[in-house]
Amino acid sequence: MLPIIADQVSNLVHTAGVALLSNDEHAHDVVTEHIQGVWAHEMGRHGPRNMDILRQVLAQGKPYLISDLAKAPNCLYPASIQDMRAFVGIPLVTHEAVIGVLAVASHTVLNDEDVRVLTAISDIAASAMHRATLHEQTERYAADVTQAYDATLEGWAHALELRDQETEGHSRRVVQLTIALAKAIGLSEGGMEHIRRGALLHDIGKMGVPDSVLLKPGALDDREWEIMRRHPEYAYKLLSPIAYLQPALDIPYCHHEKWDGTGYPRGLRGEQIPLVARIFAVVDVWDALCSDRPYRRAWTKEQARAYLRSQSGKHFEPRIVEVFLQSRQLGA
Repeated sequence: MLPIIADQVSNLVHTAGVALLSNDEHAHDVVTEHIQGVWAHEMGRHGPRNMDILRQVLAQGKPYLISDLAKAPNCLYPASIQDMRAFVGIPLVTHEAVIGVLAVASHTVLNDEDVRVLTAISDIAASAMHRATLHEQTERYAADVTQAYDATLEGWAHALELRDQETEGHSRRVVQLTIALAKAIGLSEGGMEHIRRGALLHDIGKMGVPDSVLLKPGALDDREWEIMRRHPEYAYKLLSPIAYLQPALDIPYCHHEKWDGTGYPRGLRGEQIPLVARIFAVVDVWDALCSDRPYRRAWTKEQARAYLRSQSGKHFEPRIVEVFLQSRQLGA
């Protein structure tokens, strides 16, 4: 939008150079947003060599016209710019705040009528610059919120690892492996962030399992096992009301389903199971087998590979097992 406005300025008053500058309140200075014409190679990101006049326009909120630059040598231009006759700075005002300056250089005289025309155009420029600023602020805010959310998710996952006495780094490893396997399967980059969050929170439903069951050192009895099998449902109840996490819900809710329909909580079979959950199931079991646990030593990779093959078509989708085992990048 700003280049179009600069072109309109040039066409209406036959200018030699146009610059649109914003007011950087943090730096207490003006910053070039768009520049064209004779200034293009002479002005940097922070505008003309001498900014006093532009700062005056910002401070007073009024146009500043120099109709004869010969009477104000070197006030705005380096010596290499020749034959400049006039300069005008127009404040860019929106909601009663000066947010920038429209600076115009001309080879010919500029008069009060030119200033009026430029002031009218400056209203459009101010509106465009204000919208652009709001858009940037909204994007920054959204990025900050996303970062805060993700930091919270990391905290949840770490807290669960500590409570569950999970192997150190299990969540981090399964996140990395799940994303790598999803890419190897051919899933698009667009969904990777949801996959990452789902993998990170895969066992978040265990927050609803009592310590007496979750931390029991021995084998679970039938009643306790029934409680443990509810943790995917607890995950669904916990995460489904959060719009931000709904696209990530398939892994926490469905990663204990099995290809042959013998899994839980719903006994889904084959392609009824969401693809990302089928991918994660392979990764989760692989990492569990290859990690030390309180009740056993880690399996060798050869043993873990043999187990995955034995469960292909039963626990796991055969295609995913083959991709996982054949991909050197996955370390299998």
